Amino acid sequence: MDTTGWRGSPARPPVRRQALLRPLLVWGLTRALLLLFVLKVVVFPGPDVTSDVSVIYREWYDVLRAGTFPLDDVTWQYPPAAALAVLSPGLLPFLQYATAFFVLVFLADLATLALLLYAGGRPGRTRLGAWVWVAGVPLLGPTVYARYDMMVTAVAVATLLAGTRRPRLLGALAAFGALLKVWPAMLLLGVRRRSAWVTAVVTGAGTAAVFAVLMPGAFAFLGFQRDRGTEVESLGALVFHVARHHGWDGEVLLNYGSVEFLGPYVEWVSAGAMFLSGAALAWLLLWRLLARRFEAHTFVDAAFVAVLMFTTTSRVISPQYMVWLVGLAAVCLCRRGSRMRPPVALVLVASFVTMLEFPLWFAHVVASDALGVTLLFVRNGLLVAATFLAARTLWRSTVTHGLPAAPASTTAATRTAKNPVSP
Repeated sequence: MDTTGWRGSPARPPVRRQALLRPLLVWGLTRALLLLFVLKVVVFPGPDVTSDVSVIYREWYDVLRAGTFPLDDVTWQYPPAAALAVLSPGLLPFLQYATAFFVLVFLADLATLALLLYAGGRPGRTRLGAWVWVAGVPLLGPTVYARYDMMVTAVAVATLLAGTRRPRLLGALAAFGALLKVWPAMLLLGVRRRSAWVTAVVTGAGTAAVFAVLMPGAFAFLGFQRDRGTEVESLGALVFHVARHHGWDGEVLLNYGSVEFLGPYVEWVSAGAMFLSGAALAWLLLWRLLARRFEAHTFVDAAFVAVLMFTTTSRVISPQYMVWLVGLAAVCLCRRGSRMRPPVALVLVASFVTMLEFPLWFAHVVASDALGVTLLFVRNGLLVAATFLAARTLWRSTVTHGLPAAPASTTAATRTAKNPVSP
């Protein structure tokens, strides 16, 4: 068989095969490096990011196996289905707990890529979203494999890719994701199919009831979350990073499972962050009431904007939160009509700066020195810019310019009616 092209050059592999192999190859290389970091074959600079899994998650694993939630541990601040993520390493009993956890996160990462590649190959879609995932995750460094947020993000990506063509599946997955880590509930914001909302309510209520009956303390996390302060990487924390250089006498301590500011006026700043989150919710509800133009990609863009808003205004912006945004950004860019490319680019840059501030130079952040404060101003500034840009884009595309122009045929008919001419 002749294997040369019409000019005598070797025939190229099919375009479809190349489109799949390239992201898979880059994904494999970058994820192998992440595994080397979390397995400590290669030591990543900065604090050990795997201790949450090897110590905290491992202790929770023993408590949860006994049939109850960690009622005496204020660091347990997760909805009841999070127990499934913590217990999941039990599926690989031949591995140590931490190793099994990292393998499962790796598989969740691979499943997410597979979904994005499949979705990107459909008519009217693009595989640019898969490339966002391939490139965005390693920008966060080893932290992304040392938390269970990758598993939640995989569920969120599956939720959005289910789309309005499968509203009941969308609703069920969104409800399950919300019981894993609350924020996937916002994925329903731009969904107009009633069946999706009904399924979400039934699934969420039913699953929550099962946990409440079978395992005591299923909702103790609500009180623990309420009492959290201002984490040192959050937007509000910039106030105290600067204030420390002007005589503020507070301190930085490990509190409620994260490094927070404690001292005068911290409660005020925390209240301000909650006010901003409330204002973001009010804006989103107003958008939902006024939006008139809903395209196929609108509900995905709305989900990205909503999660971006709540991440930016939160009292806590832990590094692993960024993987939520990378996942939703990837789904946005699977659709050719999405207008979110500029804010997605800002989120990717912010992800890289996040790795620099944690874990690489986290000691500088805790010390509030010039390097640490600069990194936080850049990262949080990028998030604020992405938030405003994404929100403005969503508003303009659905509200301000929400009423589509009259079809050309209608316009012509109107002109003819006003100015009749003889045949």
